[in-house]
Amino acid sequence: MSEQETPVQSYEAFCAAIEAGEGFYLECPDGHGSVPPRRVCPDCGAQSLTTRAIPEIGRIRAQTVVHVATPAFEDRVPYVSALADFGPVTLTGVVVETTPDAVEHGTEVTVGVERSDDRDRPTLVFEPQ
Repeated sequence: MSEQETPVQSYEAFCAAIEAGEGFYLECPDGHGSVPPRRVCPDCGAQSLTTRAIPEIGRIRAQTVVHVATPAFEDRVPYVSALADFGPVTLTGVVVETTPDAVEHGTEVTVGVERSDDRDRPTLVFEPQ
């Protein structure tokens, strides 16, 4: 992915890029990473954001096992909702292809996208490596 000075401002475009193997995040001049849509850096307020390629491998920072879910996810319980660091950006997603007790702090994961007719937005999913 090439670096751009005019970042894409759509969460849908962010998810489509991940699906295409061209995942990206937005970075300010101070190196803070964030997920679109953004007009300014949420950490420092910088207005200059550059599109950067997201690292292929991330690490679970925090996780929780969900036992009571919203209707769109009730067929998954129990499942793991997690925060994963991919370089300077932290993503929130659902861990797939494993059991809840196998997920721990530091687990290496890749990020993907899951779409469903039951949900109005794509869901980020993490697959342990």
